[in-house]
Amino acid sequence: MAALAGCASKTPLPDNSATAPAGNADATVVTDTSGVQTVKHRRFLGIFSPYRIDIQQGNFVSKEMLAQVKEGMTREQVRFALGTPLITDLFHDNRWDYVFRLQKGNGEITTSRVSAFFNGNLLARIDGGNLPTENEYLDQISGGAAEAKKSVKNVEIAPSVPSAPAPAKN
Repeated sequence: MAALAGCASKTPLPDNSATAPAGNADATVVTDTSGVQTVKHRRFLGIFSPYRIDIQQGNFVSKEMLAQVKEGMTREQVRFALGTPLITDLFHDNRWDYVFRLQKGNGEITTSRVSAFFNGNLLARIDGGNLPTENEYLDQISGGAAEAKKSVKNVEIAPSVPSAPAPAKN
């Protein structure tokens, strides 16, 4: 029973130490002080890897979304700006956690956490660090600018369509 005891206010994400996740001795962890952690897995023999889908879980909070939130806002205003929190603790009603995890098919894992603390119904403070912008997130999902240039290079440009002839004058 004691093993099941705990509360959601504990950090729901792994710590930001530079160690590989359990069971992944061949993983590389990249961590910055913002709370965003990226884990990259190596391929078998450097080239082989099975097909894996991208898995996104939780609430993505961008730098633009976080800029809209100010101290003194009500819970409803914070919910409108950031969305419904992923974690609300029954024992700590004054804290909302927005947890995000993106696991790409290539094994790269990105996680982040934003916590909002309330005093009554008003926002007292928000912890989140240096989050990516929406454009940076879209680049990460699509494979980045290099992947976008490659896809544009491979697209054939359609020949120009001739315009319709002008109506004849009588």
